[in-house]
Amino acid sequence: MTEWAAFPFAGEYAFDAQSVKAHWARLHAGDAEPLPDHPDLLQAWALFHNGEFKKAADLGLALGGAGLNVANKAACVYATYLEKKEKERLNLYLEVVQRAQAQIEADPHNVNAHYWHAYALNRYSQGISVAKALAQGLGNKVKESLEQAIQLEPRHADAHLALGAFHAEVIDKVGSLIAGMTFGAKKDTGLQLLQQALLLNLGSVLGLVDYANAMVMLEGEKMLAEANRLYLQAASAQAIDALERLDVELAKEELAS
Repeated sequence: MTEWAAFPFAGEYAFDAQSVKAHWARLHAGDAEPLPDHPDLLQAWALFHNGEFKKAADLGLALGGAGLNVANKAACVYATYLEKKEKERLNLYLEVVQRAQAQIEADPHNVNAHYWHAYALNRYSQGISVAKALAQGLGNKVKESLEQAIQLEPRHADAHLALGAFHAEVIDKVGSLIAGMTFGAKKDTGLQLLQQALLLNLGSVLGLVDYANAMVMLEGEKMLAEANRLYLQAASAQAIDALERLDVELAKEELAS
């Protein structure tokens, strides 16, 4: 792995294996990741929640198997929020797609293998042209993986969130007619998925931001005031870990723009 940029709020979160275990339900309300019992895996998650994404990814990869979910999450979060170079970002997403695909083949019931496969593939698709993504059929692969994650774990809030955002983004990019015909993307379905995500993970900072973004994409300027209210709520949240802090900062950026 190449060198990764540092988490900008290093030192503000100090989880260890025991405190991660104690706060697991809150920390993983979004991704429904099962609580591990291996101390090294708990340590990898502690590194992740402290914002030491490179160390978390390295340890997860070294552990293999059950460690791949923390490695993939660390890589995706780093690529999405902190990596400035487009080429490096896309390479990280592709690496996650490949690892998650191998996970799915080895263990088709691993919920977050499906989720991180979809997340990384969707982010990769956003980084290339719409035409290329359509030609490669990436949109349907993203949708299928998210739907599979929800089928395996109906309370997976982040999968609901990502699938709802997917419906909104596709409609925004290609229009409701093509979106419906090509991807089965529908406005009402997208909004329902986003609302369900917020019910499953009350107070989700990313959920508030994504819901606000989707409303503006689907409803236009008439929803700007409501979107700003949600951004403000998200920006005012007290972050529990490094990832949530990045989401709070994202909400602040949305408000500023």
